[in-house]
Amino acid sequence: MCINIKFRQFVGLCISLIILTVNVQLAHAKSNKEHEVSSPKISVQLWSIKNDVKNDFKGTLSKLADMGFDGVEFAGDYGPYVNDAKGLKQFLNSLGLEASGAHVQTHLLKNDNSDKLLQFLSDLGAPYAIIPMDKRAGDPKKIDELAKDLHQFSEKLAKYKLKVGYHNHAFEFEDFETADGKLMTYWEYLTAKTPEDVVMQMDIGWSNLAGKDASTIIKAYPNRTLTTHIKIRTEGSTGVNTIIGSDNFDWSKLIADMRKHGGTQWLVVEQEEYPEGYTPISAVEASKKGLQKSLAKSEKWINK
Repeated sequence: MCINIKFRQFVGLCISLIILTVNVQLAHAKSNKEHEVSSPKISVQLWSIKNDVKNDFKGTLSKLADMGFDGVEFAGDYGPYVNDAKGLKQFLNSLGLEASGAHVQTHLLKNDNSDKLLQFLSDLGAPYAIIPMDKRAGDPKKIDELAKDLHQFSEKLAKYKLKVGYHNHAFEFEDFETADGKLMTYWEYLTAKTPEDVVMQMDIGWSNLAGKDASTIIKAYPNRTLTTHIKIRTEGSTGVNTIIGSDNFDWSKLIADMRKHGGTQWLVVEQEEYPEGYTPISAVEASKKGLQKSLAKSEKWINK
């Protein structure tokens, strides 16, 4: 009897130790997963190749899929699917593509047909409706009005499981004095004045041209840079190659900062300047290859 009791106690202790070990391992795995930094997907802003899209919508998107893009960002041209979001989503699925978002003018989010547009984007599976530009973003007398609109849009779009966003050019990085006497950029002010679910889609080409450090801005406003435009903008400067990866900018370090601090889900190639010898679509393909290499190199910065 004594031996049996001791044996049962020994077995119980072993089981307890096994359970404890498993729980520790699960907790460790969970901790690692929580700190895991996801790798963003690569999309392309279709405005980069707008004539190709206009002339051959299906053929052009098929080429983009063959180039290895994960998604496309729309710019108002939905080809033969302008009234058939589900059909467009099915077509994208057949190519292995996703809708990474869509650029939508401010007035389209305010007019009487806005609900129809938002339902279209929701059915398409586009997560973000990004305002490509609004001059109020650089007007000290009207920027609060824009911030208020973005707040209202965020509530409206949430009903369709969408997020509203704003995309910069260079003027949003100019400094201005706020009503309470602070000196800050329009971009910083707009970010601070809008809800955290408003996506601030940084265009790195424009922020670099404005002389601003994108990493510093991304770190200052964490998890607001869910989608980012990757491009080189020269404004006519000579001797600058506008193919991503052919320049001297450290894209890999920036991408690592986006991943760690910005919550970036999509890197969106946008090509507005085409080097000699390149067609728009060949330039997009070359920039995609350069970006893919930088994305792979960003891994070395993740744990630093």
